[in-house]
Amino acid sequence: MSKSATKEGTTRYAQKFAGRAAKGHFREMQRLALSSLGIGTYLGQPDEKTDEGYAAAAVAAVESGMNVIDAAINYRFQRSERSIGAAIRQLVAKGMARDEIVVCTKGGYLTPDGAMPGDSNEYFFREYIQPGVFTAKDIAAGSHCMTPKFLKNQLGRSLKNLGVECVDVYYLHNPETQLAEVPKEEFLNRIREAFTFLESAVEAGEIQYYGVATWNGFRQDARARDALQLGEVTHIAQEIAGGRHHFRFVQLPFNLAMTEALTLGNQAMRGRDRTVMEAANELDLTLIASASLLQGQVAKNLPGFVAEALGLENDAERALQFVRSSPGITTALVGMSRVEHVKANARLVGVAPATTEEFSKLFSRGEGA
Repeated sequence: MSKSATKEGTTRYAQKFAGRAAKGHFREMQRLALSSLGIGTYLGQPDEKTDEGYAAAAVAAVESGMNVIDAAINYRFQRSERSIGAAIRQLVAKGMARDEIVVCTKGGYLTPDGAMPGDSNEYFFREYIQPGVFTAKDIAAGSHCMTPKFLKNQLGRSLKNLGVECVDVYYLHNPETQLAEVPKEEFLNRIREAFTFLESAVEAGEIQYYGVATWNGFRQDARARDALQLGEVTHIAQEIAGGRHHFRFVQLPFNLAMTEALTLGNQAMRGRDRTVMEAANELDLTLIASASLLQGQVAKNLPGFVAEALGLENDAERALQFVRSSPGITTALVGMSRVEHVKANARLVGVAPATTEEFSKLFSRGEGA
């Protein structure tokens, strides 16, 4: 039995939904069939009720045609990963194979275990500094670390939390956080060390692909202090592992209020400015959208021309349709901590993504609105 998502497994999964999923819902990228919608697990209290809600929602999502599950070790103090672990066990018990599900998580932020400790400094000293996992100088912005030793530690914890032998996509979490304190040259050196470790984790069979999950890095002017260049980051992976490198995924916020990946030419490629979507396409990188509904903020009171262009039943569906239909976005992640959220969003599994014509209407009408 495979210990990670595979082309055969994810294709088999997509075929199960042949009658229910609309054409274009599943997209083949990096030899995997990924659903155009995925479940995110960021928000919520670190309590048992939320744990159970996320586990049930993840089971419902996979049973509804969404096979991309996203977490991070710091989400709800490691509890979101554990909820996903519980969901995977339930799905496997029901006959779902591990190789049908694309499991993604992130490392980079210091996080307590299960709850906020009474004395966080004492916790991190005992848990990390004393055993030599990191030193004080490895920490940026008081909360971020991406040294190989720390990532190895975090990946080990994530594998245990998730109850899997291999993570399909492992992201460096908001690496641009370090640029507030570290010069660019030192930052790129830290990326190189992190990527070298992540390539070794691929060799060890603990991750399948790796990437960067960002918040600000790709959404601003190229001259901003914490701006990232896809070409620069990919070049580091190529130097480490050649054309067979496993840096293949980029997660970034993309929604009706944050359209920079589609509209802002902030990526320098071969002497020309490209958008992130254009650059990712050239570099064979898969883009995953986070904050597709921006915690619900873009799911209400949308201008009338959005409904005219996209149709559908409500603003939440239209907001998700915009993200999953954007050229270059493979999966739109949406936070779903309850089964009823999943049921509402799963209606789109049976709806085809917007056509190029429908999608471009948004921009022509938007300009005149």
